[in-house]
Amino acid sequence: MEKSIFDTVPLEHFVILSLILFCIGMIGVLRRRNMIVVFMSIELMLNAVNLLAVAFSAHRGDPSGQVFVFFVMVVAAAEVALGLGILMMIYRNVKSVDINALKQLKW
Repeated sequence: MEKSIFDTVPLEHFVILSLILFCIGMIGVLRRRNMIVVFMSIELMLNAVNLLAVAFSAHRGDPSGQVFVFFVMVVAAAEVALGLGILMMIYRNVKSVDINALKQLKW
């Protein structure tokens, strides 16, 4: 039987990598004002969680974590499609993708 990467790399490395990716995504959400960069940062955070779920799933030998990741990816794709559609409508009205420009949309 072949060895996978999850058999050769310690689980702690996957946890540290996921933590780093999640923190980069969180900093991107909190610091950036461009909505496209915020969407990319949210996707980075979701991918960090997906990596961690797959690593723990492979470590335990249970495929349920990988099935969960599949559903998270489907929801993330729907979120991106909906978010980019909303972003296009906002850009048509405000002519900017800056989050601060959304204050003009208040009543």
